[in-house]
Amino acid sequence: AAAAEKSSHQVGLIDMAHVFKNYSKFKSMTEEMQADAKAAQDKAQAMVEDMKAIQTSMKELSEGSADYTAKESKLLSLQTELETYRKVQQREFLRKEAEIYKEVYMEVQDAVQKYAKYYKYTLIIRFNRQDVGAAENPQEIISSMNRQVVYYREQDDLTTPILNYLNDEFTKKGASGAKAPAPAAAGPRLGALAGRSTGCDR
Repeated sequence: AAAAEKSSHQVGLIDMAHVFKNYSKFKSMTEEMQADAKAAQDKAQAMVEDMKAIQTSMKELSEGSADYTAKESKLLSLQTELETYRKVQQREFLRKEAEIYKEVYMEVQDAVQKYAKYYKYTLIIRFNRQDVGAAENPQEIISSMNRQVVYYREQDDLTTPILNYLNDEFTKKGASGAKAPAPAAAGPRLGALAGRSTGCDR
């Protein structure tokens, strides 16, 4: 019996791209980041408009005059400020984006681990669940044909139950974006999780 247990392998599949695209928390976090990016862009544009106004007013002044020199200095200062602001914001948004992907990936990984342990999966592989027949342009067709997974059983696609579990947890927390607390016992929670999987009841 022990030998049979060791030799028994069960492989599951998950479409991570589909999970990320349809996970409510990921959508919420990316939308918030996009709103911040829009606000930063508006601020930068306002700085550009200020510089344009200064340039316009400089045309009415004599080059070399005290007022002209003062405005020229202000213009150069704003140009430096704008360049610095844009670089800082770009680095900040790249950092935020990386943190969002990391946080969501860790949550997906945790849900997959719980599901795999509960149903005795020994290996979970990433794959693309899109049907090759749905590909239209040449690039999509070639990419689909080069996928590693050529055939799989529908019940071994864990994408839907994992996604439903994550969205349910996010909804229970009031869509606050906080991480889900670790369950005291995996069985009951994962039993509910598994119930949403097509053909996954074991």
